[in-house]
Amino acid sequence: MRGLLLAALCALLWGSAASEEGRKSGYLFMSPQTQAMQDDEATGPAALWLLEGEALFDRGCARCHTAAGMKGVAARYPALHKGALLNLEQRINACRVEQQKAPALAYESRELLALASFIGRQSRGLPIAVAPVEPHLEAGRATFHRRQGQLNLSCAQCHDQRWGRKLAGSTIPQGHPTGYPLYRLEWQAVGSLQRRLRNCLTGMRAESYPFGARELVELELYLMMRASGMPLETPAVRP
Repeated sequence: MRGLLLAALCALLWGSAASEEGRKSGYLFMSPQTQAMQDDEATGPAALWLLEGEALFDRGCARCHTAAGMKGVAARYPALHKGALLNLEQRINACRVEQQKAPALAYESRELLALASFIGRQSRGLPIAVAPVEPHLEAGRATFHRRQGQLNLSCAQCHDQRWGRKLAGSTIPQGHPTGYPLYRLEWQAVGSLQRRLRNCLTGMRAESYPFGARELVELELYLMMRASGMPLETPAVRP
């Protein structure tokens, strides 16, 4: 119910690709062959990351948590932790540092992606239900709609206004982050949402932000809010 209410709020405030009835997962824009890779949960391309994530979880996180207890967690991030807005990867690192007295894992490291994938997998199929944390949500919305870079483009111009059209032979999706961390065929590896956002900024010929930057986490929050109510697909597969 909470997820549906957030989705309705999203539709009222931002419309377009954010409207509940018009939203489409990137899964629907893929070829049947790529969809089949995501559908095969047992031997899909992210299987090795899931196995490694489970082993890491059992060695560290399982002292306090169970895998079943992670159900729904990934659907609620980014979220506040001790007054700071953190995405799921940052929250994992906060738990490692604060509770396990272990060093933080590097952004985009295989270990952090594996843990985030395994934890995210526990919420697969559940509706996205982030809290509309202000002023971070408004900051993320502003970034999504702000023209940037030498091409003077905004995220909204592609993913709200031109989704479904072709760009360099590929179909432009609506940009809903329903499957991260995900396996991208282009990368031949699992990667985070922030990696994809940084790729987009580079494509716009805009100055990117470093991994973990507040601007990227706020943009993540807005994108997740925009996708409120949509089911998580973690770990998804994308071209």
